[in-house]
Order: sequence, then C-alpha cells, then structure tokens
Amino acid sequence: MMKKRLALPTIMIALTLSACGNSEINESSSSTNTPVEHSSEVTDHGDMHTMEHSNSAEIPEGLTEASDPEFPVGSQAIMEVDHMPGMKGAEATIVGAYDTTVYAVSYTPMTGGEPVRNHKWVIQEDLENPESEPHQPGDTVVLNTDHMSGMKGASATIDSAEQTTVYMVDYTPTTGGDPVRNHRWLTAEELSSAAQ
Repeated sequence: MMKKRLALPTIMIALTLSACGNSEINESSSSTNTPVEHSSEVTDHGDMHTMEHSNSAEIPEGLTEASDPEFPVGSQAIMEVDHMPGMKGAEATIVGAYDTTVYAVSYTPMTGGEPVRNHKWVIQEDLENPESEPHQPGDTVVLNTDHMSGMKGASATIDSAEQTTVYMVDYTPTTGGDPVRNHRWLTAEELSSAAQ
C-alpha cells in the first residue's frame, strides 16, 4: 500500500515536468516561423546546408549563351558573396555565362520549414512554364529548380528582377571540403577579377 502512495506523487511530478518541457519546446518552435534571409550577404549559414550541388553541367532549356560576358568561360574570378559557406574570397573558374532575367525570390519550401526571403538567384528558365516576357517584382511564379531542398514546385514571389548575364562556376570552398562544380548562379557584380 505504501508503494502505491509513493508511486502516484512520483508520476504526477513526472507528468508536470514533462508538460513544462513541452511548452518550452512549443514556444521555441513557434518562433522558428520567422522568414530566413537568403541574400548575397547572409551571415548565418546554418540553413544553407540544404543547397543542392548536382555537379551537372546541364543547363535549363532555352538558356542563351552570353556573346560578350564580362567574365568569359574559362577565366578566373574571385567570388565576393557568401551564398554558401566558403564562397566569399574563393577563386572560381567560369564554366558558363548566359544572358537571361535573374530574380531574387521569396518562397516557403515544399518540404516545410521556415519561409525563405530574397533567395538569390533563380533565372527565367528556372521557372515552371517560363514566359518570353520577364516577370516583375510582386509577381507570383512556380519554381522548377532545386538549387535548395524544397524549392521545386514551390510558389514564389518575385522580389527583384534584372536582365543580365549570369555565371555558372567551379570553385573550392575557402572553408575546405570537396570542390563544387557548376554552382548556379552568380552575377557580374558578385565577382571580381582574379589577380594575374
């Protein structure tokens, strides 16, 4: 009888403590719905590890090679942005240069999780059923690329649009690790000439 009396308070205390723990978890998880900034100068890269590197040189259908790019194919350039950890300051080899419309977009990943704001970059040919005319800021589009996990099929809002040359590059991260092949996309403003 004494064991039963001791067991009941012990169970009640355990249940109370577990309920407190759950409310703390719920409070912290509710704050994770804050949109994540994916700009060209991201300082916290914890969420960038979902970036996909297929290493495929295959480009989207309909993409036009640039006739006179600032950084010709085969040239070297220094990356001035950290779309991913280890990019900024790394020497890149230009493996593709294409004239298109480039967009910064905001979207919620198809895999769930935090909304992504100002993701740079997707191009006209990365959109589902790309139109011949460029989209304008505020337009809603569907993404047809998986630069990041959960992108493909997601509805996105265009944050900015610019007609320019985009570059596909190979580089070795300054943080170490395997070389990255065919990283998409960079603009000329995000590159500087490598020292000769």
